[in-house]
Amino acid sequence: MALTLERLRNRYPQFRYERYSHALRGRRWTLGFRFVVEPDIVFEPQLSLDVVNPARLDSLEPCVLNNLVFHLGLIEMLSYWKATCSPQIVVQAGYLDARQIDWWTDLLLHGMREFFYRNRINYKQPDFVRLSSTHAPPARIPVYTQALHDEQDLLLLSGGKDSALSVRLLRDGQRSFNALLLNPAPAARALADLAACPAPIIVSRAIDPRLLRLNAGGYLNGHTPFSAYLAMLGMVAAVVGNYRRIVVSNERSSEEDSARFLGSGVNHQYSKTLRFERAFQWYSRRYVASRAHYFSLLRPLYELQITRLFARYPEYFSVFKSCNRRLKEDAWCGECAKCVFVFTALHPFLEADELHAIFGRDLFADERSVGLIRELLGFHEHRPFECVGTSREVLAALYLSIRRAGSAPLPAVLRYVAAEVLPRSPDLAALTAELLGGWGERHSLPRAYVGLLRRGLDRKIGPAAQKAQAGR
Repeated sequence: MALTLERLRNRYPQFRYERYSHALRGRRWTLGFRFVVEPDIVFEPQLSLDVVNPARLDSLEPCVLNNLVFHLGLIEMLSYWKATCSPQIVVQAGYLDARQIDWWTDLLLHGMREFFYRNRINYKQPDFVRLSSTHAPPARIPVYTQALHDEQDLLLLSGGKDSALSVRLLRDGQRSFNALLLNPAPAARALADLAACPAPIIVSRAIDPRLLRLNAGGYLNGHTPFSAYLAMLGMVAAVVGNYRRIVVSNERSSEEDSARFLGSGVNHQYSKTLRFERAFQWYSRRYVASRAHYFSLLRPLYELQITRLFARYPEYFSVFKSCNRRLKEDAWCGECAKCVFVFTALHPFLEADELHAIFGRDLFADERSVGLIRELLGFHEHRPFECVGTSREVLAALYLSIRRAGSAPLPAVLRYVAAEVLPRSPDLAALTAELLGGWGERHSLPRAYVGLLRRGLDRKIGPAAQKAQAGR
């Protein structure tokens, strides 16, 4: 049983980021952090980066290198602070000015709203959390200001379809890139192999077992802004590896909230949004690496557009995996919202045998999928706390699938949608054409990457999409 918030905050009034450490052993760079929660909790998580160039690491000023490690500790800190929600966070390991304190407080209050929602925590109460820094200010901000290598990008790679599409787009655009993988599942390693990355950067992150024991004992647990962690990790790896551009695969669909709480939106994907992307660019240029550029290649596109593009590349069908429940097993569970969403988004653009080969069965034939479809459509208290497309995209994909079926018998999910959802959803042809033909003008893509992405969109599309765009 979870301990009460009031009891935890009274017992643990202060969380301290005490120090960090780092050491190079061969080509493995190991980093460690020490977090102390008064009076009796100490966390000491670690991570390591493989395939690090020792000469490059030695060439960096010690203050720059320390600043990189310090910042990874700041983002790591959120995973441990949440156990007690201590009202004071004291950063002793390094200096933060007033703007930095505001930035990190903003990330905590926006990026952890799902955690607050699930634990019913009033994060808007006065003095909910106060972050401060006790370290002496440096003579200068130790930001890395030198030029970074412009001819090769660093792509943050997972095992999903978005990463696979980014791999293909960069390859087709003749962009050289290396991959960064964090605790890679088999699908991520397979994608890196298909991408022909000669020496991907493999990061191993270990959660302190003490945190897991506390969670099991009733201390608070929940979602943290994982993509913010990846952004900072990518920035650090880019400086250490000498890459100017850090490329991620976040999309336009991430902007939709999952729920409402205390009068504000709760977004499971907050750290994939454009708001975070731009905030991180501002912060990293001033405090980490002034000439590095972090951006999302797929930002102008909806998930439905991404799945349509992905459907052209069957070489990735047996490789990609998006199911969080069985990711380490390199499999799809077929029973979670993520599985049902990916199946739904791909359904208009793939043949039945292709879908069966990927998922092992027809998820639309399973009556249990109806409830998940209702969640994805936004008919419940909250949408799934998963990285899924918008409710409008789910509706459009279902519409396309029903149209594609013609007069053929419909499976359980599509029967439900045809009878209960489509009759109260006007102008579906227009909605679908808008989503499939859309382009988000608010993005951070360099000009060359805009052209690369537009060329991908202009290629041949699937038959269901052609029908929708024709309005027939």
